[in-house]
Amino acid sequence: MTSSGFTAVIDLGTSRIKGVVGRRNENSVISVIASGSIDSDNSIRRGMVYNIEQAGAKVHKLVRMLENSTGRKIGKVYVSLAGQSLHTMEFNEMKQLHGGMVTQEVVSQLRGAAEKYQPDLKRNYRVADAEYYIDDKPEKSPVGVTGSQIEAGFELIVGRPNLMSNIEKSITEKTELVIADYIVGPNAAADIALTEEEKELGCAFVDFGAGTTTLSVYKNGILRRMVVIPFGGKSLTKDICALNFTENDAEQLKIKFGKALETHDGPLFTSPFSSKPDVDLAELNKVIGMRLDEIIANIREQISLSGYEGQLGAGLIITGGGSLLKNLDLYLGQKLKMAVRKATARKTMINNAPELTGDPSFTLALGMLLSAGEDCEQIVVEEYNEEADEDRSSSSRGFWNRRPKQEKEKKPKQEKEKKPKVEKTEEGFLSKMENMFGNIFSEDDE
Repeated sequence: MTSSGFTAVIDLGTSRIKGVVGRRNENSVISVIASGSIDSDNSIRRGMVYNIEQAGAKVHKLVRMLENSTGRKIGKVYVSLAGQSLHTMEFNEMKQLHGGMVTQEVVSQLRGAAEKYQPDLKRNYRVADAEYYIDDKPEKSPVGVTGSQIEAGFELIVGRPNLMSNIEKSITEKTELVIADYIVGPNAAADIALTEEEKELGCAFVDFGAGTTTLSVYKNGILRRMVVIPFGGKSLTKDICALNFTENDAEQLKIKFGKALETHDGPLFTSPFSSKPDVDLAELNKVIGMRLDEIIANIREQISLSGYEGQLGAGLIITGGGSLLKNLDLYLGQKLKMAVRKATARKTMINNAPELTGDPSFTLALGMLLSAGEDCEQIVVEEYNEEADEDRSSSSRGFWNRRPKQEKEKKPKQEKEKKPKVEKTEEGFLSKMENMFGNIFSEDDE
């Protein structure tokens, strides 16, 4: 990507739609140029576009905000791909090595077969990771290794076939934007939040969103399992609504007073003037805890199904807007018996915008900039107008040099004939009048 252009990404979140414009240098370090977010107003549900008209209008407004911040036109965008139907699927392919050595062409053929594979009633959206075996021995870098056969195990990201159709309708049909490509959201968040050591040791990466919670299990540097749990921060909010609160009030109560775990590390004395909620805090946190227990039970089950339970040396790593719930990391650690770390975009990957790198709700959007490589700037070309250019150049000469075009074509006046001087004599009134009118007529004749 050239230094003069930029990439633009749109994260279609259930709670808020986020946009970031940035530039990536040759060392894959990102410079953020502009960012913004706008309330989705239920146009996105569980990571999928629900109201096409409303979502298109929201994206259009957000892009205009970004353009006003940058002073430049955005012509195309990268869009996040999410939804509760997304999950990983294994695909294996084997090939005999007739030349006795693995070449780059052989590896490309294996990957091509994985990309072309389409499972029944699902769509293959991305080849996430691959693991190679040469004569049944694992090999991370197979090119150049000798053997008789090679087998590749791929982790595919699959989901419902129509995940992209509503996105296309809301963006390409309702705005003037072009979709440069789709980026799988959970993979983008993991790319910018996790270190290579954490992926190698093994970890459970959990992205707590508003509509869904996504679990990704890594081991030996490879994605082993990814699944989307259909509960998120909005599930907690709706549960609080059962205590006779509106959704907006329930959300504010969750943010201000909600806790996943009650601790006694607060101040010893509380000001009598501090605001108190119109709800029993013990009842509020009990409702939150019940929903969290359901989400945690799903996380525990999926880690077990991955086959790597007890082998995740880097523990549990959490991000996303839902991870901002107070003491959530402590509660997860107690329930899952794992070390828990809160994660945002790594500061070594972004050289500015500390307000974004410290915000877990922007982890996914910033991660998308790592995968986005196409220039998204729209170059506006002005048509050359010769007459307008002539008018502009003539106006720059100053007021006293402005002349109408007709005046340039006028012929210069001929010089008047000089009349001989007439000596003054005493004349009567009638003769003076005659001379005066006579002079007038003679000038007109000339």
